[in-house]
Formats: sequence, C-alpha cells, structure tokens
Amino acid sequence: MGAWKCGGCLGGLLIPLALWSIIVNILLYFPNGQTSYASSNKLTNYVWYFEGICFSGVLMLVVAVVLLILESDNNYKGCQSENCSKRYKILLSVIFSALGIISSGYCLVISALGLIQGPYCRTLHGWEYAFESTAGRFLTDSSIWVRCLEPAHVVEWNIILFSILIALSGLQVMVCLIRVAIQLSKMLCGTYSVIIQPGVI
Repeated sequence: MGAWKCGGCLGGLLIPLALWSIIVNILLYFPNGQTSYASSNKLTNYVWYFEGICFSGVLMLVVAVVLLILESDNNYKGCQSENCSKRYKILLSVIFSALGIISSGYCLVISALGLIQGPYCRTLHGWEYAFESTAGRFLTDSSIWVRCLEPAHVVEWNIILFSILIALSGLQVMVCLIRVAIQLSKMLCGTYSVIIQPGVI
C-alpha cells in the first residue's frame, strides 16, 4: 500500500523535472548568453528538435497534471460505482505514464545524439561540426576542444547542458516506468483478490 500511495509523489516529481528541462533547453539557444548565434542559425541542429521544451517539458507537464488529478479521491463521473472509477483511473494512469515514457525517451535520445555529435562552431575551416567524425571520442579529450574558435567555450556549454537534459529525461523515464509498474500492480492484485474471494463485494 505504501508503494501505491507513493504514486502521487512521483507525479509531483515530474513537474520540477519538466520545468528544468525547459530552462536547460532554452539555454542551449544562447551560448554564453549571446543571442546572435540563434538568430543566425549557427547552433547544433539537435537544439531545433525542441526535445526539452516540448517533449520533456510542456508535454511532461501535461502528463504530470493529469496523473496528479487521477491520484485525487474524486470518482470519475461516468462511473456509477467506486470500483469502476478506480479501474478507469488506473487505465488512464497507465496510458498517460506510457505517454510520459515516450516523450521523455524522445528527449533522452535526441539529447544523446546532440552530445555525441558535438557543437556547430567556427573553426579554421569555417562553420562546421568539428567533432562529428570522432563518434563522441572528443568528450574525453579536452585537448581538441580548441578547434572551436566561436562561440567561446561552446563545447563545454553543449556537453553540460545536453548531459543535464539526458539526466532529467532519464529520471522522467524512470518515474513513469515506476508509475506503470505501480498501476499494473494495483490492477493485477485487485483482480487476483476478486478471483480468490468471489463473495467479497
């Protein structure tokens, strides 16, 4: 029962994770606080997938709010019995938790791809993806980060922010997976108790 009651706590946890995802994604558009690179489209292409703003952010906020509403004690109006209401809310909770897994998983994958690809920056050869051919090996070799001349410290900027997005979306995936497990446990355990005790109303 303690794990089941924790479902509401998990739904509430998704809200700060979603808000931070939005903030971190927005920061990716402004290396070192400068707006000129976004306006001239000189950013890595993966920031334009809006993974942290739309999917791990706004969509996750919607999921979190719905899950919190479902955890309330109010019965669903379309049901005439408390048992019907509980089953309906469990089903909706599983559906929206699955939606949360998909949206946060999308953010996780896109952020990982952006991290591995590296930043779009100005090198001695012009604007290019300076580390695209390294298959992510540049992440552990800071000596080659100097290839990016502009924006200043863009490599560190991208690594830190994409890593934070990966962590945030990863936590969202885990929270939603736990919620699915909790709701399925409610469903299965509830069905089992009815089967072994058919006379109990």
